Amino acid sequence: MTDDARPAPIGVDPRIPSIARMSDYYLGGKDNFASDRAAADKLLATAPEIVTIARASRAFLGRAVRYLAAEAGIRQFLDIGTGLPTQDNVHQVAQRAAPDARVAYVDNDQVVLIHARALLATDPRTIAVDGDLLDPGTIIGNPAVRAHLDFGEPIGLLVVALLHYISDDDKPYDVMARLRDALPSGSHLALTHVVTDHRPEAIDEAEEVYRSFLHRTGHARRTTADVARFFDGWEPVDPGLTYATQWRPDGPVREDPATVWIVGGVARKA
Repeated sequence: MTDDARPAPIGVDPRIPSIARMSDYYLGGKDNFASDRAAADKLLATAPEIVTIARASRAFLGRAVRYLAAEAGIRQFLDIGTGLPTQDNVHQVAQRAAPDARVAYVDNDQVVLIHARALLATDPRTIAVDGDLLDPGTIIGNPAVRAHLDFGEPIGLLVVALLHYISDDDKPYDVMARLRDALPSGSHLALTHVVTDHRPEAIDEAEEVYRSFLHRTGHARRTTADVARFFDGWEPVDPGLTYATQWRPDGPVREDPATVWIVGGVARKA
């Protein structure tokens, strides 16, 4: 879709940047428009490490899902804000460890849904539905989600690289509490979130760019301690909330946390 002469899907305005398509650009994908690349390049001019951050978050997701499926025994996943499909999507990672694993992908970006449904059309253990994190009732109450996932059995809730776009005005802690409360004992939550601990000036620039098209008025500046509140009442999985590159890495970690300012963690509901 980098050829912007190609028509946009119905209901999609290619002149307005999208978080999902900007992330796709950071990850080297092609499903983005000129507006996405322009907004992304403005951020990269201030903080070129955003590409590394995007990759670190994606890699964390793969390791977290692998842990949940292979070690924690999770057999069903609810991935909110899934983003555009890429390599090693959640269902692929989970099903390598547990072939019977089921995944419900949730996003409110129509381009994401078009691609997700095309990718998942031949897999009966995966679905993709329209839903917004800010309206959790319509996600956990969605008939398709309810038919696909058993809310009487543990669920792996994935909210990766999403909450840092949600303003405090939208009450993200209340939203996450509603989602946590809807899940049974033994469920796990995995998330990543950029933090202000090292590069507050880069967060300032990012907020200005995203505010220009998300039309939010509040801020989403959070420290690691602030992010930990999204897990309130749940038991952290070792090593707890840490920089995403340092959460159960597959090999030696070479990155300086100051250059990869995104944290990640997994927690379990007792």
